[in-house]
This record gives sequence, C-alpha cells and structure tokens, in this order.
Amino acid sequence: MAQPSNRQELRDYCLRQLGAPVLEINLDDDQIDDAIDDALQYFRERHFNGAEKMYLKHQFTDADITRFTSENETVSTAAPDAATWENRKNYLEIPEHVFGISKVYGISSNFVRNSLFGMSNQYYLMDLFSYSSGTGLAFGGVDMVNYYMVKQHFENIDMIINTGSLVGYRFNCRQDRLYIDIDPMRVTKDQWLLIDCYRALDPSTFGEVFNDTFVKKYATALIKRQWGQNLIKFNGVQLPGGVSMNGRQLYEDALNEIKALMDASSSTYELPPLDMIG
Repeated sequence: MAQPSNRQELRDYCLRQLGAPVLEINLDDDQIDDAIDDALQYFRERHFNGAEKMYLKHQFTDADITRFTSENETVSTAAPDAATWENRKNYLEIPEHVFGISKVYGISSNFVRNSLFGMSNQYYLMDLFSYSSGTGLAFGGVDMVNYYMVKQHFENIDMIINTGSLVGYRFNCRQDRLYIDIDPMRVTKDQWLLIDCYRALDPSTFGEVFNDTFVKKYATALIKRQWGQNLIKFNGVQLPGGVSMNGRQLYEDALNEIKALMDASSSTYELPPLDMIG
C-alpha cells in the first residue's frame, strides 16, 4: 500500500522500496523493527509534525505535599571533593510521552496579571483613559499603541522578577520529572497546576504518522543502511553468473541518504530556535 496507516504497512512499504520481493532483503525482523523505531523516535523529537502542543493539568495530592515538604535526599559523589550533596524532592512525575515544557501556571503572587490589585488591573481601572492622545490608532478615545506598549512593559517586569503566574521549574525529558522551584509552603492540597507542554504523537492512535513523507524516506534509508552493514563482510564475493556483492556501496549510499534527510530536517521540518533579544 502506497499510503501506510500502521506499522506493518510501513514495514512492507520500506521493503518494497528496497526491491522486495524481487530482491531478497538480508535482514532480520528485529533489525527492521529497530530501524522503524529509530525513525519514529527521530520524527517525534525533531519534526514539527511529530508532536502537538497541549496543556496538562495536575492536582496536588497528599503524596505530592509529603514529598515537597520532606527532608532532602542526599547524593554522595566522588567529584570534585567526595562531598555529600542534597537535592530537594520538589518534583512531579510527568508522562513519558512529554518531551518539552514551555510554561507552568498555577502558583502566583498576583503581582501583574491576577487579582483586583494587580498592576495590570490597576492600570486599566485608574489610568487607562488618561493616556489617550487623540491621534493614531485609537478605540473609544484610547490610544491602543500606548496601551500595548505599557502592557509589554508590565510583561517585562513580570519576567524579570518572576513573581507573576509563571512558576520557576526544571525539566529533563529523560527523567520524566518536573521540578517546581518554589517554597514548599506555597503548595496546598487540591491546588491545580497547568503545564504548557509538547507531547509526542502516538502512531497507534494517529495512523497518519506512518504515511508521513519524512518517516517513509527516513525509515527506508535506515533499513537500507542496516542491510548494507550486514553485507559488508561479503564485499567482493562472487555469486553464480559472475555477479559480485558490494555491501559497502549499499551502506555508503544509505549514509548519504540519511545525511540528506537530516539536513532537510534541520532546515525544513524543525521549528527554528527562539532567541531572547533585549
């Protein structure tokens, strides 16, 4: 099938691209599965269509409160001076399919955004109409350009002092732990936390992942590389009819295809990194 919708159809598609069933593909089933797994992993981690932005919510439980307020865990290390280090247990378990977290909301000191006495609300209630200049882009007598600039200034203040609704955190997708860097006394039971994150698409749920152009080409190239690696040791062996095997050429062709796909991935299929300017 030219449009695979599951793992088996993608497997068959890749083998047909390499010449099966006309040619015998000298690979073990586990090697083919490993190549497909590697292709899907790369797609989820590096391709903008391999993940979705979503919001996860978590309600603090008694176990969370106990862990946040418990004694620190000690870690002994031989470097640099065989000292004993302490690490707080201020973390939440995160599902393994989450590989990136952008923001964490829910624990705030209400400095800029929230509450009646926050800077933003006070500006709107008391000073908004005094900023109208009567010129430029205005709505109801309000200078929207100036209002927008003041709001941006409030956001800068909030980012610098970090006392708004954003929460200081640390996250590494290989740990599956979200560390919340706040005073543990600010955490209460049944309090909600909102996590702005990126989640990898599950191919078993979203079958169109198997039909993605990049996935099909990359999985085929990985299988081809493994096939060539298997045949390298038979390089130059004469077959009946005077045909000689050239596994190294097959292997090098696959390497070139993989490199071209990875270059295209970094320039075409990945979101550009965002720089902080100012």
